Amino acid sequence: MTLEAGAVRRFRCRGVNAYLVDDDGTLTLVDAGTPWDGARMREMLSSSGVGPGDIDRVLLTHFDLDHVGTLATLGLDANVPIHAAEPDASFLLDDADPPAGNHKGAMQRAFRLFIDTPENEVVRVTDGDEVGGFVAYRTPGHTPGHVAYHHAGHGAAFLGDVVRESDGELDPMPWLMCYDTDRNEKSLADLADRIDPFEAACVGHGDPVRTGGYDALRRAADRL
Repeated sequence: MTLEAGAVRRFRCRGVNAYLVDDDGTLTLVDAGTPWDGARMREMLSSSGVGPGDIDRVLLTHFDLDHVGTLATLGLDANVPIHAAEPDASFLLDDADPPAGNHKGAMQRAFRLFIDTPENEVVRVTDGDEVGGFVAYRTPGHTPGHVAYHHAGHGAAFLGDVVRESDGELDPMPWLMCYDTDRNEKSLADLADRIDPFEAACVGHGDPVRTGGYDALRRAADRL
């Protein structure tokens, strides 16, 4: 299945972005919106000329209400794998609990009431794993299992919440939204050092930086 318009499509959900990527004919959904975005996601898929049953894989940057919310209800085929890193993968499957002693972990525990557990297989990813045309980069801090993905063929990096966009610039997430801000900033600096240059910075919050994305990431790291 090929997207009707473009290899990478941004889906504007409720305060968060998801992305649909044509990875050499393998349709990949990167993140999945909030639990209340199901109808909106299906409309956006339809406007791209596809349906939920056409999605071949899901890549999760991390476990949070606004990134995993539609996985169990969107209408994915049961054999579609969901790729995520630990411990976020176990949080998603309800096999482990976010730590109540961490302020964000406590929020995740509360918000879990609104998240249905998907029945799909969850494939654990580690740093450097290749999933089709994507390469995974472990970037813990926002959550302990946060992952960014780089797709060199599309010149795009899917950065999740390691940064957010404002007025064309990227900055790390604030304390309230991170398990560990120091670790998140270390991950940001490490990512800027390790990742190959890319054009589009596809963020979870804010607008994608469509050109000069790597330079924006580098500037964010240099400001730390």
